[in-house]
Amino acid sequence: MGEGLRERKKAQTRRHISDTATGLFLDRGFDAVTIAEIAEAAEVSVNTVYNYFATKEDLFLDRGDELVARLSRWVRGRDPGESAAAAVLRELRAEVESVSPRVGLTPGHERFLLVVQEAATLRAGLARLQQRAVELLEETLREETGAAAGDPLPALVAGQIDWIHQSVMDTVRRGMTAGRTPEDVSAATIGAIDEIESLLGGRVLGYAVRGTG
Repeated sequence: MGEGLRERKKAQTRRHISDTATGLFLDRGFDAVTIAEIAEAAEVSVNTVYNYFATKEDLFLDRGDELVARLSRWVRGRDPGESAAAAVLRELRAEVESVSPRVGLTPGHERFLLVVQEAATLRAGLARLQQRAVELLEETLREETGAAAGDPLPALVAGQIDWIHQSVMDTVRRGMTAGRTPEDVSAATIGAIDEIESLLGGRVLGYAVRGTG
């Protein structure tokens, strides 16, 4: 019980520091804010900040592990008779149709995007997260299909699924930074998902179909 309480308090402290830092970044820009200022605003020591976050980039990209695991989690959770790509398309449609903040469909998200755009270290950090997500997805596809070590298909399909995901996220980004409402961007993105699916070949759409038996 005591251990559980300590873990909850640590999680609350981590979230408090992260939320405080994000607020400062959104107000002033990523590069203009120091770790010392974050610590002062969060009413913790600088050492406490570093105990939870190794770098300033980690403070802004604190949900990185969730982003890395997202595609693999969707593929592992696909329905019987459903392929890997079809599962990702279904999950993306569900997130977009529900106007979910998890895909950036929330008021104010354009401010987050602007902070990233203005900070080269954040853009590089996001690129690293994306690469890790593709690598994890390739591993997942190899496990799910039993592919041999030299089989190129898991890597190729992982790249195609990443393209699906990035194309949808780019559609959301363009809509939100243009000042459109999340609902309008949602409707436009559903149309984009339909177009994306129409461009995919049968080998991608039919890869890693979960058995129905």
